[in-house]
Parts: sequence; C-alpha cells; structure tokens
Amino acid sequence: MMNSNTEFYTVESICGAMSLRKPQRRSLEILEDILSGITPSKTIDKLEATRKIHAKYPIYTDFERDFMSLTFALATGVGKTRLMGAFIAYLYSQKGIRNFFIIAPGTTIYNKLRSDFGDVSNPKYVFKGLNCFEEAPMIITDENYKNRLNSGQDINIFIFNIGKFDKENAQLKKLNEVLGDSFYKMVSSLDDLVVIMDESHHYRADRGMQA
Repeated sequence: MMNSNTEFYTVESICGAMSLRKPQRRSLEILEDILSGITPSKTIDKLEATRKIHAKYPIYTDFERDFMSLTFALATGVGKTRLMGAFIAYLYSQKGIRNFFIIAPGTTIYNKLRSDFGDVSNPKYVFKGLNCFEEAPMIITDENYKNRLNSGQDINIFIFNIGKFDKENAQLKKLNEVLGDSFYKMVSSLDDLVVIMDESHHYRADRGMQA
C-alpha cells in the first residue's frame, strides 16, 4: 500500500526534498509534461505517442526501440543517479508504478548503483529527504534475484549489470522453484515495469539491445 503522503509528492516537492539541480529539475518537468498526455503501457499506440511528444518537443523523433523510450542527455557530473531516483519517486507516487529495472553498463557503475539505491546509511542514498515509501524499496540484484522477487514489498528496484544479465540469460529463463516461474517470465510479465538504462548509448549494439 502506498504511503498516505504520496499525493503530496508533486514535481515541485520532489525537487525540493531532493535538492535537484536545474538540469535535473528540468528533466523531471519534461517527464511530467510528456506523461500528462500519454499513459505508458505495453499496448501503447507508438505512432500516436510519437506524434504527441514530437508536437511538444520537435527534437524528439522516435522511440528507437519496440517500446516507449525516452532519452535524457545530461552532462557528466550533473547527477544522473539522483535524477533516476527522482523519476522513480514521481512515477511511484503520481502514476502508481511499483517496478523499476535499472541496467548498469559495467561492474563499477553497478556497484555504485547498488549502494546509492540500497544503502540507507550511504551519504549519497538516492531517496534521502523523501518519505513517500512505507519502507525502503526492495533492491533486487544479480546476487539475490532467485529469492527476493516474492518479498511482498510495495516497490521493487531491480539493478543488473548488462554483462551479467546477458551472460546469465539461460539461468534467468530457468524455472525457479522459489518464484514458481522463471525470473525472466515473472519480470517481463509485470504490467508496470519501467526500465532505466544508465549510460544508454552502451546498449545500442545488437547484443545489448537484445538483452
């Protein structure tokens, strides 16, 4: 169940609580503006959605993928990880989305993301200043995915290294007795799954795109 305070987490309040910088704030405002006229779903009319987005932001041309996708280009050091957290807080509190899958391009960034999202004692803990979650989100990673998916947590954040995700493709598709299905099928069947690709240009090659 969502925290009763969630309705107060507007873009403005998220920006204030998280002390977002101007580029971060602007990115969150753009996301809100786009989703004010589009409801993301697996069955979205991509042509109609593209038309609506392009009308507001002519720089935008297409999704590039088989699903609705948006790219936010920020300078190095602006704080992309914190922006991911702001996106998650907004989509959870305003759109009711509970499942997020963050893809890291390598081990170093993967370990940083695990700490920034999963360690509440970390000075850089992403959700510091926010209380829109009843409990800290469940962090599901390469190491613990076999037994954490049915945790009953209100919000789940999957964090995977793209290399290991690709390498363990067969394992992810095997029946897991704890889950009652394969991890791959359970995750891909989620109606509200949002994928966040850190350093998204790394996933344009065939294998990355397929994974």
